[in-house]
Amino acid sequence: MLKIIEPETPDQLNAVRRLCWDYRDFLLTLDERSVQIVQTFYAKEKYARLMDTLAADHAPPDGGLKLAMLDGEPIGCGMFHTIAPGVAEIKRVYVRDTARGSGAGRAIMLSLIETCRDLGFDYIRMDTGKPLKAATQLYLSLGFHLRGAYSEIPEIARDYLLFFEMQLTEVKKSKDNDN
Repeated sequence: MLKIIEPETPDQLNAVRRLCWDYRDFLLTLDERSVQIVQTFYAKEKYARLMDTLAADHAPPDGGLKLAMLDGEPIGCGMFHTIAPGVAEIKRVYVRDTARGSGAGRAIMLSLIETCRDLGFDYIRMDTGKPLKAATQLYLSLGFHLRGAYSEIPEIARDYLLFFEMQLTEVKKSKDNDN
């Protein structure tokens, strides 16, 4: 049975960290450009520091972590953090190869979206590499829209990444716009 939980115990947090390392390793298998980008953005030392502060960097109410469990085994993860007032960024959504097709990716994303909505975020933003076609299809099917880059992107990744946004709340109209 598939369950999405918020990791709380040290073992659950370590499972998220292991999945994040698996995600990094997976990205290294895609193509030469992916290898260059991973080595630029996720160099081992930098990534290890990120993993050390994972729980604090994604702590509510400014963030959150999700762990997908299938029959009691950790198979996927996802997380978000605040990047601007009212704007969450989803990061490191990953499902192990052996669990792809189980619905875990969709379940992780739906749980992340629901948590962001419950916490009062107005928008969710995220990115993914162009080779990750299944991820792109999933995000679009959930209601994300393609958009331009929302942060400064180094030259190495400019034509390689796709950027997404989902609006969670209605934009309030001013009285001037109502006329």
